[in-house]
Amino acid sequence: MNKIEIQITGMHCRSCEILVEEELLNIPGIKKVMVNHSKGKAEIYYEGGFPESEVKDAIERAGYTLGKEKFSLFSKNKEDYKDLGTAFLAVFVLFLLAVKFNLFNLTGPISGNYKSLPAVLLVGLTAGVSTCMALVGGLVLGASARFAEKHPNITGIRRLKPHFFFNLGRILSYFVLGGVIGFTGSLLQLSPSFLGFLTIGVGLVMLLLGGQLIEVFLPLKKISFTLPKFLHHRLGLKERAASVYSNGNAAVMGALTFFLPCGFTQAMQLYAMSTGNPLRGGLIMGTFALGTAPGILGVGGLSSFIKGPASKIFFKTVGVLVLVFALFNINNGINLIGIKPQVAKAVIADPNVQIVNGIQEVRMRQVANGYLPNSFTIKKNVPVRWIITSESSSCASSIVSQSLGIRRGLNLGENIIEFTPNETGTIRFSCSMGMYTGTFIVE
Repeated sequence: MNKIEIQITGMHCRSCEILVEEELLNIPGIKKVMVNHSKGKAEIYYEGGFPESEVKDAIERAGYTLGKEKFSLFSKNKEDYKDLGTAFLAVFVLFLLAVKFNLFNLTGPISGNYKSLPAVLLVGLTAGVSTCMALVGGLVLGASARFAEKHPNITGIRRLKPHFFFNLGRILSYFVLGGVIGFTGSLLQLSPSFLGFLTIGVGLVMLLLGGQLIEVFLPLKKISFTLPKFLHHRLGLKERAASVYSNGNAAVMGALTFFLPCGFTQAMQLYAMSTGNPLRGGLIMGTFALGTAPGILGVGGLSSFIKGPASKIFFKTVGVLVLVFALFNINNGINLIGIKPQVAKAVIADPNVQIVNGIQEVRMRQVANGYLPNSFTIKKNVPVRWIITSESSSCASSIVSQSLGIRRGLNLGENIIEFTPNETGTIRFSCSMGMYTGTFIVE
């Protein structure tokens, strides 16, 4: 058996490796292929003569180019920076519109739990039309081909039946398995510090994905954090796509895509675990899968629409939004860890702190979007009775404090937490996601 090493440009993740390997293995005479996206190369083991033209065509069919990629730290294409400027402008306009129409508060009393779902939906939409979803699209096309063989005379919208069952299985499994991941996070009883580091990890992964989407800092394309690609082969998805069509088989294929090596999916799985809540974890993953559905339903249609100049602006705009989402999560993680410096003015007498029988009585309201008030001045070595009146079941109703060793859910009505501050300084507290914060200034 002969071996040859070739260079390939355009790959950026393990899904790219799988696409190239599957295309090359379809060529007669090629027995084994090992692709490495970070090195931009493929090792091909073959018998007989090397089918160079067929290899070139196969690589192009997978969406990549034969040849060595030139190293560059930053993009030298001026159009990339023009498109990035347009993307920033688009995001700014979207932000102004959201503020004008009060879109950030549309979910009312449950906004604290689910306000990030629109961003998750957007990430799903991006994943559904990007090259990362090409692998899933290939599975859908395989199932559709088997369906067409089984029903050659079927026409119209009924031809989308495989797509419907594939996406149904995908969305349901993502919701269920997302709930399992969220439940796992709650079982582990993650400390505020660990939860903070996990949330920062989500932010860093999203920072990487956003950086890859804006296509300015080129080395980011070579970095990926995904499940190993051998899972794709172990799950037998390619064999399922090639087998005789059934609705159940299409749904199972969709369900199993939860385990495919996709950076977007792994970022959302990490985010779901960080919630420590089965419902929120399920909704995050289910919403992500729902976001990918248009791209999967429109394989060849939507994907061809979002191409060319329009696609560059679209992906860069989403990339900027993902970067904002990343920074938001990193900030939340810092809040949970409690290392963020706090600048506050000390006051002589805090009207929200009363001395009752030698105990500092602190009263605070917990509403859908945080805590009122959220800053108190208390005295060192004097016991504190913290009375929290919960008025809404939201993210804010799960309160944590690294300094106080507190992590508890608030029941509607009065909740009492007691502690004695032994050191001067700042004691921070926040919701379990780090979005809503507050402080005790100890004098």
